[in-house]
Amino acid sequence: MGSNRKNQGGFSLAEAMMATVVLGIAAAGVLLPFTSGAQMRAEGAHRTLAAKLAGDLMEWFINTPFEDIVAGGGGYVDEPQGQIRDVSGALFSDSDPAYANFSRGANYAYDASQPFFIILTVWVKYNGNEIASLSRLISK
Repeated sequence: MGSNRKNQGGFSLAEAMMATVVLGIAAAGVLLPFTSGAQMRAEGAHRTLAAKLAGDLMEWFINTPFEDIVAGGGGYVDEPQGQIRDVSGALFSDSDPAYANFSRGANYAYDASQPFFIILTVWVKYNGNEIASLSRLISK
C-alpha cells in the first residue's frame, strides 16, 4: 500500500498565502474607520483647546483699560509656539504638554477719526496652521 497524496487534507503554501492576503485586506477595511475616527477626535480636541485659548486672550483684552490697548501701538506681540502664558504669566506648556504646539496672537485696527473704538482680532495656531480666531469691537 503506497501513500496516496490526493487523499491527504490540508492547504498548499499558495492557498495559505492567499488566505492571509484576503484576511489582511478584510482587517484593513475594518480598522481604517477607527484610525480616521481617532484623527478626527484629536483635531476636535485641538480646536476646542484653541477656542479656549482665543477666548482667554480676548477676555484679557476686554479687561485691559482701553487706553493701555491703544497705547500698545496697533498690535499685540505674538506668543510663539509653546510660549503661551496664562494670566499669572506661567507657561501653559509647563503644566500641560497639550499646549506645546499652540501659538496665539492678536492685532487690532484703530482709526484716529473714531478714537473710541478698536476692532480686535485674536487668532490661535496649531503647528503653524490657524484653527481659531475671534473678532470683536471694543469701545472706550
